[in-house]
Amino acid sequence: MDEFDRDAEIGRLLDLLPASSRMKLRVIPQPQQTEVLTAPFPWPWRTEWPVSINFQLWQTLTEPQRDLLFLRTDRWLRGIAWFRPGWSQGLILAGSVAVAFQGVQGDGVGVLVGGALAGVAVRQLLRNYRSPAYELQADENAVTIAQRRGYTEAEAARALLSAIEQQAQLERRGLTFNELVRSQNLRVLAGLSTVAVPSHYRTPER
Repeated sequence: MDEFDRDAEIGRLLDLLPASSRMKLRVIPQPQQTEVLTAPFPWPWRTEWPVSINFQLWQTLTEPQRDLLFLRTDRWLRGIAWFRPGWSQGLILAGSVAVAFQGVQGDGVGVLVGGALAGVAVRQLLRNYRSPAYELQADENAVTIAQRRGYTEAEAARALLSAIEQQAQLERRGLTFNELVRSQNLRVLAGLSTVAVPSHYRTPER
């Protein structure tokens, strides 16, 4: 195998991204990690999205697999909207305001109540962003972006499907429940199956 040009690969991957993501996402070589690719949860105070890649494992994937895995990570990060209107975001804001106001007033009980409200909302938001519904949406968005980069829908779906399976093998683990659901949905998009994912997996928890 020819020597893998890590810097050229990083540049190529960033070129795949929409301009808005290219400004924020940062690729970090991480040869010590056992995972092929990792991205920490994008909390609202983060100014950039660090994505760590073990390039020794990464280079064993095909280029389409790498493209779709990277685009999918970007879409997962991009889709998390802390400030999008919704009941969870509203509770977080209301709880935070209550904590600040009651703190100024010296009302310890008010601070606890406000903090509890915000905490419940944050936990619900995190559950939604780890649910099959959100994972499926990130996959489908990645397939859509890939079509603007020269892939057909079926090609992109097959590449991401095989990347999920290969990533699990490289990391010496089995597929998670969410990965199994995602894989079935990708088989449908790739034209490899007609069995759609049950609709309740597309509904975020309430």
